[in-house]
Amino acid sequence: MLILFGFKTAVKELSRRQAVCPNCGQHASQRIDQRATKFTLFFIPLFTTSRKYSRTCAYCGVTSELSKGEKDALV
Repeated sequence: MLILFGFKTAVKELSRRQAVCPNCGQHASQRIDQRATKFTLFFIPLFTTSRKYSRTCAYCGVTSELSKGEKDALV
């Protein structure tokens, strides 16, 4: 019997907003993303194993991780 299982990571853009970048200090567009890793069985996603949030500055391109509380404040 053959069982196929694995993990799939999906990136979803939650929002974009104008804010000051913590890296370069410029007032620029910030993209808030959610990265969800899901357990799959026979290529069907069953449940989410982890969620991470990140912010990417459109001016300098630096990506930094956010906590759930920081994400809620920005979105």
